[in-house]
Amino acid sequence: MERIKFIDLFCGIGGFRTAMDQACIENGLIPNCVFSSDIDTFCQDSYEANFGHRPAGDITKIDEKDIPDHDILFAGFPCQPFSIIGQMQGFNDIRGTLFFDIARIIKHKRPKAFILENVKQLVGHDGGKTLKTIIKTLEKELGYNVQFAVLNALDYGLPQKRERVIIVGHREPIMFSYPSPVRPFKPLSEILETKVDKKHLASDYIVQKRKDKHNSAYPLSIWHENKAGNICSYPYSCALRAGASYNYLLVNGERRLTPREMLRLQGFPDSYKIVVADGQARKQAGNAVPVNIVKAVILKLLPFVATSLDMTSVLREYEVSYGKR
Repeated sequence: MERIKFIDLFCGIGGFRTAMDQACIENGLIPNCVFSSDIDTFCQDSYEANFGHRPAGDITKIDEKDIPDHDILFAGFPCQPFSIIGQMQGFNDIRGTLFFDIARIIKHKRPKAFILENVKQLVGHDGGKTLKTIIKTLEKELGYNVQFAVLNALDYGLPQKRERVIIVGHREPIMFSYPSPVRPFKPLSEILETKVDKKHLASDYIVQKRKDKHNSAYPLSIWHENKAGNICSYPYSCALRAGASYNYLLVNGERRLTPREMLRLQGFPDSYKIVVADGQARKQAGNAVPVNIVKAVILKLLPFVATSLDMTSVLREYEVSYGKR
């Protein structure tokens, strides 16, 4: 079986790794992660417990020459700080941001392809100049063919409205296209646990305050309160957030999501081990990339990276994973 080497930068708890492992195994390939990194020690704990090796730390302190050769680079890089974008030219525009570390690794290692992920707001940041500079760097300075799209987890089987920018680059010209949306998404009944610890219950005061303001049209829903205090509910979750208030999302307006439920909303299998405290688990789930989104993109990219694959076999796996439109 063909072995596909990849690296997992800003790996968090392994959303890209989970998606890549699943996509490769379903297509008779051997996924081989040759390097991973994340500066957060709690994420390192979760990653090590689930994948068997501990990620390296601060990528800014790692020489690109020390990173193994690889076929695909994955990176869910933080969108900070981009305020200097547009003030200079080329690599200088992004020097000082963590994107620069991705660029210097791509420049030195020349992988066949890469998939980068960021928040939707990247598209409009600084009037679009930030993303324009990133794409220009990848295309003009590094010589890759690059596309980007905003994809929503809700369109790929997950009951969570979570939009992310997905940037795909490939060294050689190929006929790559983003995966088509698929419906329906998994119902909350398959995500939510039936028995939860009392510690997840909201206070009587919070519950009464919410229910005085809102009546849901759905028998099973997740209630969302925005910063203005407005409350709405849907048969899916609004985007998980690492830094949101403890009561930002409430199941039927009564209790908080459990760590397992949050991981399910992000597409992680129940076999994923939770080895950190609830507070860290919420933070990790809120920062994670939706597995279903990146898996769908990987399935479309794999035939151009793996010489043993053809598009027909991969499309078959895509339909099995997400259902036909």
